[in-house]
Amino acid sequence: MTSFAPDSIVLTRKLPLWYQVSQSLRASILGRSPHDPLRLPTEEQLAGHYGVSVLTMRQALKELEEEGLITRHRRRGTFIEPSARRGTPVRLLGSVDAIVAQQSAMTTELLDHGRRPVPAEVAEHFPDLAEVATYHRLRSDENTGEPTNHARNYVRPELAARFDPEDLVRRPMTKVLRDLAGVRISRITDTVEARLADPETAQLLLVPLLSPILRYTGVIHDTGGQVLDVAVIHYRGDRFSFSVTLDAT
Repeated sequence: MTSFAPDSIVLTRKLPLWYQVSQSLRASILGRSPHDPLRLPTEEQLAGHYGVSVLTMRQALKELEEEGLITRHRRRGTFIEPSARRGTPVRLLGSVDAIVAQQSAMTTELLDHGRRPVPAEVAEHFPDLAEVATYHRLRSDENTGEPTNHARNYVRPELAARFDPEDLVRRPMTKVLRDLAGVRISRITDTVEARLADPETAQLLLVPLLSPILRYTGVIHDTGGQVLDVAVIHYRGDRFSFSVTLDAT
């Protein structure tokens, strides 16, 4: 039987290896094609793929099993749950590679883009600018076509000139900034708030007006501390939860 082939990831020593591996494997599982096999490689094969110990791999698989994404059977192997759906939960701890992997696991439609005066809600992040480049995207479940979130990005104009707006249909903003705009991302500051769906969000996400929504704000900084991009994303409250893992070591 053919095994599922996970994506690769560049690991960092700043975060627990098991966490980074679990997030990469999770993104691969949720972003898989319907025709991909459900059986995962063995623990030893996965450990070799990611360059970690078998013990680290077991801890990563345990996390996915507790989340209900995989089942493990003695002597038979480890299998992806056929009912596993992308979009559960929003995880805010990870390397840039882990964040990119999570953002990549969706179908994206670019709704509009252009230069506009800096909106009041993000003005504190761009005190030196009169205008920002804005991009509005709708993300949907690749398997069902169901809208899951819509995102607005506010980017420094000089960086926006380095890439084509259509690049954002194929890649997350973090990857576009890093790989195409050539910037070095130092950190991403995340904030999540509970909100009620406004008319625009209700229409885009196909949910009732005033239904629960998760509003995520992500602020990307370069190595000099300058803000490069602010993302404001509205997630369907019935499809996402909020999860944070703290490393106490």
